[in-house]
Amino acid sequence: MTYTLNDWFGARVTAAGTGVLLNNEMDDFTAKAGVANMYGLVQSDTNKIEPGKRPLSSMTPTIVTRDGKPWMILGTPGGSRIITAVMQTMLNVIDYDMDLQEAVDAPRIHQQWLPEETYVEARALSPDTRALLVAMGHKLIAPQPENHVAAILIGAPALECEAGQRNDFLRRALDPRRNTGLALGY
Repeated sequence: MTYTLNDWFGARVTAAGTGVLLNNEMDDFTAKAGVANMYGLVQSDTNKIEPGKRPLSSMTPTIVTRDGKPWMILGTPGGSRIITAVMQTMLNVIDYDMDLQEAVDAPRIHQQWLPEETYVEARALSPDTRALLVAMGHKLIAPQPENHVAAILIGAPALECEAGQRNDFLRRALDPRRNTGLALGY
């Protein structure tokens, strides 16, 4: 399950009799062209509030298949940083052979073009790489409140495992960046 509330409690209103919080996707429209929203996205009039339009969204609930069957399921809150957090976690498992928890725990980098800043978590770049990027004109800053990836891997703990290590167990990983939530599958 994944959801979007936008901000900590969405619209801060519950649907009558349900206790379900309603989202606040209005921040995903452009309130004022050229002004950053709560996630630092600077948008144009193309995404302005108008009747019949849908708000821009970065929601990226992801199911990765292997041999035609679900293999990895993951998602995260985090506005504009959702896509990079999900992709970096997937790459860590698929291309860098990390087990699921290592992939979720790994430091992340996010760049969204506007504003021209690169969010860099501690330990994501070596000091010499940081220095090279700054010398090239990159503005490296500490990240906004971090994403909170929850992921489930079906079968082996990593992509490249011996055939005998593969099974139908569900392995789960929860991001340590926020001490909340649960990654669970059954």
